[in-house]
Amino acid sequence: MIIHYQIKVEGKVQGVFYRVSTQKKAKELGLNGIVKNQEDGSVEIEAEGKEDVLQEFIEWCKKGPLLAKVTSVLVERKDFQNYTGFEIAYS
Repeated sequence: MIIHYQIKVEGKVQGVFYRVSTQKKAKELGLNGIVKNQEDGSVEIEAEGKEDVLQEFIEWCKKGPLLAKVTSVLVERKDFQNYTGFEIAYS
């Protein structure tokens, strides 16, 4: 079953290639969704896929790319949006 999670990642996650790395990891895992920077300095991810794959992705989000310093990851299940591909939203 395909499910949808909204993931908010806080810490030093902007200006450290977090979005690009997230997109690469999500595509590697076969997930669909979007990643975007937020005005409060966090990164928000909408990800859809199988539960076990999403759990692996969430574990990756807790570390992120080498330069990131993640302090918290908040995960909330949301309604399925039927994303195709995994995109970066640029503001």
